[in-house]
Amino acid sequence: MSSAFHHVELWTADLKTAEHEWRWLLDAIGWGEGDKWAQGRTWTHADGSYLVLEQSPDLHGTLHDRLRPGLNHLAFNAGQTAALDALRMTAHEHGWQELFADKYPHAGRPTHTALFLENTEGFEVELVASPE
Repeated sequence: MSSAFHHVELWTADLKTAEHEWRWLLDAIGWGEGDKWAQGRTWTHADGSYLVLEQSPDLHGTLHDRLRPGLNHLAFNAGQTAALDALRMTAHEHGWQELFADKYPHAGRPTHTALFLENTEGFEVELVASPE
């Protein structure tokens, strides 16, 4: 069976900071580290899809604006609700800020359990809990 998509590539203005933030998150939800080169890093999921962080010389600007046309957020499967609770407790130590904290764990809708985070560059992730 093939993965849902091949890969997603995110450009970063600060690879060192982005690598720290994304490594913590992706390691916590079971993605494995992949290739490394001077301007980039990859993490791979068990289904074969992968995420690329790259500090491209062609980059314009310094922050991603999820409220403009383009990518709003990435949503990842993240295990049980207890896993979300653990991520929530330490996210700020790794450059991630919680979004919609007053509505956790049902900010998306009452029957949907998820944690929403935003990193220092403005990328939003939705960490979705598996049904209990």
